[in-house]
Amino acid sequence: MAQPFRVTVIEQCQVAPPPNSVPTTSLPLTFFDMPWLPCRPIQRLFFYEFPQSTHSFTQAILPTLKHSLSLTLQHFFPFSANLICPPRTHKPHILYTEGNSVPFTVAEAAGDFNHLIANYPRDVRELHHFVAHLPPTHVSSDNTRVIPLMAMQVTVFPNEGICIGITFCHVAADGRALHHFMKSWASICRTGGDLSCLDRSPPFHDRAVIKDLNGLEHIFLEDWWNWGSAWKDDKDLMIKEIGEKVRATFVLGRAHIEGLKQWVRGQCMNKEDLEPLHVSTFVVICALIWVCLIKSQESGETNFSVNSELCYFAFLADCRNRLKFPIPSTYFGNCLAICIVPLERCELVGETGIFKAVKAIGNKVRQLETDALTGAETWLSEWKEKSGPVDLVTVAGSPRFGVYGTDFGWGRPKKSEVVHIDDTGVISLAECRDEDGAIEVGLAPSRRNIGDFTAIWEQSLKLF
Repeated sequence: MAQPFRVTVIEQCQVAPPPNSVPTTSLPLTFFDMPWLPCRPIQRLFFYEFPQSTHSFTQAILPTLKHSLSLTLQHFFPFSANLICPPRTHKPHILYTEGNSVPFTVAEAAGDFNHLIANYPRDVRELHHFVAHLPPTHVSSDNTRVIPLMAMQVTVFPNEGICIGITFCHVAADGRALHHFMKSWASICRTGGDLSCLDRSPPFHDRAVIKDLNGLEHIFLEDWWNWGSAWKDDKDLMIKEIGEKVRATFVLGRAHIEGLKQWVRGQCMNKEDLEPLHVSTFVVICALIWVCLIKSQESGETNFSVNSELCYFAFLADCRNRLKFPIPSTYFGNCLAICIVPLERCELVGETGIFKAVKAIGNKVRQLETDALTGAETWLSEWKEKSGPVDLVTVAGSPRFGVYGTDFGWGRPKKSEVVHIDDTGVISLAECRDEDGAIEVGLAPSRRNIGDFTAIWEQSLKLF
């Protein structure tokens, strides 16, 4: 049962860039942005230790937090803008106009802060109290939809901690761009308004650097006009499923990761497989999780090893340094390839399941190095197909984002959570807060599967 957290809203306001600091700006969506038009909002929480009263926070910290956010939004202005979706034949775009702002909620919570940031299984609904909610979409008289792109909530746990909740639409930016924004905001807050971090690493907004050499924009727009704009989630079903889930974090230590890599290489030698493997930390961890998840789903069944049904593993790959044209590392927007790996269920749950998963995922990663846009014309249509009633595991987050380097002046986060992994089959990855080279894996399995997953996970680690 969910913990009885009591959350009281103290203040609701809007935070905007400084007056007249950003001109009216229209940003076109590139073909990298368009696949995210039907995506649910992205939700991330940062928990910080803060052993002071609510009064101390509102008087000493909150004004600096808001002011630094305003200064940051001047440079990351698309987050305070709106997504404009006109009727068919007109392309959607992001529009910033003077006065656009980010909804900012301040709340106070009563409940067990340490329970919230624990790794052991907890009811998934407990974190929902601290998630920021986007304002509703506005529909104009000509049927143009105006969609806010970001909202924030800061929740104080008196004498214990602070939670900063960020909700944003993926169509505005990818994870790398979001964490560039978060670290910039944190640096400006920590230094009392020093903007030198942005002098060193300003966001790059010129969408013209994205070259559509394969005509993908037209393909994705047609997909969106034909069915994407009417793609609705079954919210009642989602709420029912969420109530049956728990959230847990599993930590894979550096020693286990290195052992897993060595074990995979040994398996390759034993099988005299002449094809070279791509044995990176990302690949071996994803393979291990994929196998453990599928096995935990099947643990109550018999004869599942003969099932040739396809299972799918999806991950995103940053393309900023993988294309034939240069893209700045601080490019603000989406620049991701969508990668989907198929493998038969019987192969995943067999004795060589981890090895075969490493081989399949690794081959897809290697393919990115030669042509990251191979098969891109089917990204949106394939994603819609695989998001149906099939076994799909999807990765959110990345250890490369460095979430635990987001210091507002209260020290590193005690925990960071990706809330939208409550969706079926989504996992999150992050670097470990307490051990260099270790990885945190966030899961939201069903209550009935968490015990089986934990047992299979622990048994698998004994191999390495």
